[in-house]
Amino acid sequence: MIKTKKRILILYGLIWALVFSAPYLRNMQDINSLDWERVVGDWTHLFFYFIVFLVNIYILVPKFLFRKKRSQYVIIVIGIILMVTIIDMLIHPGIAPPRIQGYGMPPEDVQPGLLAPHSLLPTFFNNLITGILIIGTGAAFELEYKWLSEEKLRKDIEKEQLKTNLALLRHQVSPHFFMNTLNNIHSLIEIDTEKAQDAVARLSTLMRYLLYDSAQNTIELKKEIEFINSFISLMKLRHSDEVEVTVVIPEQVPDTKIPPMLFISLLENAFKHGVNYPMKSYICFELQIIGNSLNCVIKNSKHKAAGNGQGEYSGIGLDNIKESLKLLYGDDFQLNILDKENEFEVDLKIPI
Repeated sequence: MIKTKKRILILYGLIWALVFSAPYLRNMQDINSLDWERVVGDWTHLFFYFIVFLVNIYILVPKFLFRKKRSQYVIIVIGIILMVTIIDMLIHPGIAPPRIQGYGMPPEDVQPGLLAPHSLLPTFFNNLITGILIIGTGAAFELEYKWLSEEKLRKDIEKEQLKTNLALLRHQVSPHFFMNTLNNIHSLIEIDTEKAQDAVARLSTLMRYLLYDSAQNTIELKKEIEFINSFISLMKLRHSDEVEVTVVIPEQVPDTKIPPMLFISLLENAFKHGVNYPMKSYICFELQIIGNSLNCVIKNSKHKAAGNGQGEYSGIGLDNIKESLKLLYGDDFQLNILDKENEFEVDLKIPI
């Protein structure tokens, strides 16, 4: 926002440079016949409003307008404008402001150094309107700058919140999962060495993803799918054949990137709430690529006798998952939760 403030100050400088050059350019018909008295008088007239402009943007706006003391601000501004207008007319009683010269009066009828009595009221209102416009313009620029500053601060806060939520998502994989997986691998070593070796490789892939890949803002969709496959394979080691696990992934995966760990919280909850021994249970994970959208559908069986909080999300919770998605995609995502009698379904759609 420092750059924005500098740009606004430069803009102020350019505007006032043009304003102060106007009297000189307006009277410069001939360099030898330039009415310097008139030009200096106009510059003095403008200088008063320049001081009012500075007082407004550096004192009145920060101390009153930004602190929601609007009534005091309006009263003070009106008082200052009236005071400056009257003082300016008293100091320069014989100089007709160039804005009213010629309004119904031919230039040859206007005598330098004289101000017709009937022109006092129009001059007063002319100066009053000028002061209001100058102060209003300055206040508008300062309000715009304040709004931009607050908007940037809000976005910075949202980014920090997003980082926090994503960090929680990345640590969503339960520590018990790793402990149980290691125990299962230990048991497999004597029963099925080849299967144990595959499980170790899967666990290595999972750990590498969690330690390195998930720290990035985005990751290749192929790596995310590889992580999901490794996670599901290791989860299968914990469950018997009574749990039917189905994974449907497109053969052709586009070369695109997505935020890491988007699906793991939903998938882990499916295993947590969808399995109940000795009842027949199932987990279904499906990815669909439709146009520029990636659809993730996760279904799990629901058992009335389970008593394990079907449809409730552990860890950071469904609200935080939605908030993280909103920070990532704004309104450009869809998350539908279907809590059926015998099935729980999550349907997530994100752009790619």
